[in-house]
Amino acid sequence: MANAWKRDRGANFVSPRTLFSLFSATFLILIFFLFFTSSNPNPNPNPDIAIKTTFPFRTIQPFDCQKCPQSYPVIANIVENLRHPFLYSLADLGNLPDKPHKNIARLLKGKPFRKPDISATIQEVLGKFRVEGRDGFVVDVGGNVGMASFAAAVMGFRVLVFEPVLENLQRICDGIYLNRVGELVTVFEAAASDRLGNITFHKLVGRLDNSAVSATGAKLAFKSNEEIALQVKSVPLDEVIPESEPVLLLKIDVQGWEYHVLKGASKLLSRKGSEAPYLIYEEDERLLQASNSSSKEIRDFLRSVGYHHCTQHGTDAHCTK
Repeated sequence: MANAWKRDRGANFVSPRTLFSLFSATFLILIFFLFFTSSNPNPNPNPDIAIKTTFPFRTIQPFDCQKCPQSYPVIANIVENLRHPFLYSLADLGNLPDKPHKNIARLLKGKPFRKPDISATIQEVLGKFRVEGRDGFVVDVGGNVGMASFAAAVMGFRVLVFEPVLENLQRICDGIYLNRVGELVTVFEAAASDRLGNITFHKLVGRLDNSAVSATGAKLAFKSNEEIALQVKSVPLDEVIPESEPVLLLKIDVQGWEYHVLKGASKLLSRKGSEAPYLIYEEDERLLQASNSSSKEIRDFLRSVGYHHCTQHGTDAHCTK
């Protein structure tokens, strides 16, 4: 009886009616697939890392994370003790396996990444703007792996980030996806400067956060690390940011090239009163001298565009009008 039941079931499965139904269903699915792909020739499989901007950029187009080679390995974690936490991905892993990056050691112990000072500072400043009901862009020059950019983006602020090192750009793209901030963060593969064109940039292998325009500045703290010279795009901020767009905060950390970035943002910095951005920039005299500038030269320039109130916070200066 059991064998007869099996024969009857097999006969029903391969019956002409069953085959016709399967063929019809397959044909309809194929037609639907062809129609869908032809009506959407550029599907975006990852909407979270799509770049959506609110104004057209005139001089340089945003970096496309969709076309960027994927970084590997991806070692990412959440940051500890922030009111608005975020994740970022490491670019410098240390000397593996003997001396890994300190955050890798923390990760292996089940701890979050250590809170970067700049992340806490950015959120503190922007928190005051939020209380005042102010909105606008945050401009992050020398984005590294996004520790300032993501601190702002997870609060809902729009961010323009400038970073010339591909390894860091890959990590920023990782962070855009991990933090789901694709509609808020726009990335530019360029070094901000006072001239439009190309510039020689020195990448410091193993310490990409110390890469710089100046070869001396790049190796100042890590003389034994290999330094690689490469050509990167340079662009003044005034060539990218329209005068009609509000900018709340400008953060600059470029290993001694700060004066040139500021000069390239003269129009932005010359805005009146509260329309001028809150300014945070690294003011390390040794790095500035390696790029043939000085803190005095920067302060004199800032006074000329109306920034008369600067306070020192470690190696950073905070300036307002």
